[in-house]
Amino acid sequence: MRNGKPLLIVLGAVVALIGLGFLAAGVGVSWVHATQRDADGFYTSPTYELSSDGYAITTEDLQLVARPGDWFPAPGELTFRVAVTPEQTDGSVFVGLTTQQEVDTFLDGVAHSQITRVGTASDDVDYSTESGAGTPAIPATQDLWVASSEGAGTRTLTVDAQPGDWTLVVMNADASPGVEVAATAGVRSAILLPIGIGLLVAGLLLSGAAAALLIAGAGTRDDDERPTTPAPASRAGAGSYPIVVEGQLDPRLSRGMWLVKWLLAVPHVVVLAFLWAAFTVLTVVAWFAILFTGRYPRSIFEFNVGVMRWTWRVTFYAFGVLGTDRYPPFTLAHDPDYPATLDVAYPQELSRGLVLIKSWLLAIPHYLIIAVFTGGLVSWTVDVGAREGWQSVAGAGLIGVLVLVAAVVLLFAGRYPQSLFDLVMGLQRWVYRVTAYAALMTDTYPPFRLDSGGTEPSSPDPGPQSGPTPDGGERRELTHA
Repeated sequence: MRNGKPLLIVLGAVVALIGLGFLAAGVGVSWVHATQRDADGFYTSPTYELSSDGYAITTEDLQLVARPGDWFPAPGELTFRVAVTPEQTDGSVFVGLTTQQEVDTFLDGVAHSQITRVGTASDDVDYSTESGAGTPAIPATQDLWVASSEGAGTRTLTVDAQPGDWTLVVMNADASPGVEVAATAGVRSAILLPIGIGLLVAGLLLSGAAAALLIAGAGTRDDDERPTTPAPASRAGAGSYPIVVEGQLDPRLSRGMWLVKWLLAVPHVVVLAFLWAAFTVLTVVAWFAILFTGRYPRSIFEFNVGVMRWTWRVTFYAFGVLGTDRYPPFTLAHDPDYPATLDVAYPQELSRGLVLIKSWLLAIPHYLIIAVFTGGLVSWTVDVGAREGWQSVAGAGLIGVLVLVAAVVLLFAGRYPQSLFDLVMGLQRWVYRVTAYAALMTDTYPPFRLDSGGTEPSSPDPGPQSGPTPDGGERRELTHA
């Protein structure tokens, strides 16, 4: 990959992340439209228990149309509905909608409660209380309401959205103090599905643009124009598996530098967040390419390997090994001078049949194993705040525990135990082999084997991969990236 196009890579990664956001929003909106509507087409909130010792319960300013204009849907295309039910079976309730100014005049000097926040639980509602000695008039006798409903049982107020600052008022029908009701709110919109479809289309277009930028940044020469011999420092395919993950333990590690490496690595983490978003998009593009052509596009392959390579260097430095104090370079390219290296042999041909089941089915046993390596081995729960149901869950996998042990030993003994380093390297090697397989970079199934140590096993090259594939083709010999 040429090093003169980093701007295209970064720009492509940013566009990819935005595109994924649009796609996720489009899927979410479409899912809500398809599954969360009631029989009348309303998307309804949970039921909230509202109460006030005063004469009324009001809402803060409701901006039904925040910025009116020609873009707003025609009347009837966006409708709001509120349903209130008195807690007492023989009670009679009033619900009305009017402007904030009218409510301020009507309830001037009258004790009432204004809703300032609603949560997810039925009783998770916050109020601000307005005091006063006044007594309000019977609400139904007033001509200030844009829409209202009053009587026994559930009262429903349905209004089409229109511009203005509005306030919803709930009272006892006889204007007596002590209001207790159960309330739900809902909205019905004819534009939600078009919004969802628009977000999906925008996400697909942005993802396509991101793929083009990333391919251009990674290099666009065709596979046949590129040399198929390995670079002098490349060892992809030289061991027992076509993915090489290696690291050299620094014998002069600082005792305490690991305490701040997580902070020093933040710039890398930010960049990698964008790069992995692009990695995901490009893997989808590669999936279609393999399905129809049996080949992994070379420029996409090199970019994705570069993302894994960059990630491995940062992992080795800061989080997953702590094997060196040398700061990782900001590059996707192979750096033979850095003590952590990763390489993947480029497959000239991949099975069209296996691509359909590798990532989601065949790799499941390995997913279960590496889940123990990377997270879930040890977990704990912490209550957050006083509200019931608010909890934070954290955990650490086997790799995290072992690296922490190594860090503590390093802090007090001034050395990183070699046997512990070898074990951590074996676990990380397993993780990256599965990652490459799930990312469709090879048809060779990852071995259920812990190849520990800083270097790959020295077993001879297994040679050409031959034999029938699920689609009836023949596997070809691997060449090196």
